[in-house]
Amino acid sequence: MIIILMGVSGSGKTTIGQMLAKQLGWSFYDGDDFHPQANIEKMAHDIPLTDEDRAAWLAALAQLIGGLEKDQRPGIIACSALKQSYRQRLQPQGADVRFVYLKGSYELILQRMQARHGHYMKPEMLKSQFATLQEPQGVPAVDIGQTPEAIVKQIRQALGI
Repeated sequence: MIIILMGVSGSGKTTIGQMLAKQLGWSFYDGDDFHPQANIEKMAHDIPLTDEDRAAWLAALAQLIGGLEKDQRPGIIACSALKQSYRQRLQPQGADVRFVYLKGSYELILQRMQARHGHYMKPEMLKSQFATLQEPQGVPAVDIGQTPEAIVKQIRQALGI
């Protein structure tokens, strides 16, 4: 099984993904690490990414997922996957890929982003993330207003792991 923790920047994907991976003994992959440098520079300069910008990033993540599936290795990936078309691209036919939506209000996530340091995604970009977001249907949606421990527990229950 491959779990993709999705949601806007600042929703806790990395924190929750690392905790979940540690509990399960699975590998964790941060989708941010798969962005081409040009994307990182755009986001660092408050320039929203386009679908064209995201194409190489999604291709790299799809390659990662394909490799994990081929080797029959479980994994957890933190990836915004904001649009349905992105999620479809990350879910190859027959692959056991499960999405979990880390959902929170704009105000809560903005507050979290303003408190974090050293991340290229600045709080000013959050509006574009919410504008791009197409909330997923038929996947577990977890309220990020809970403690990380409660979120991880809820994910494990929802996925039966």
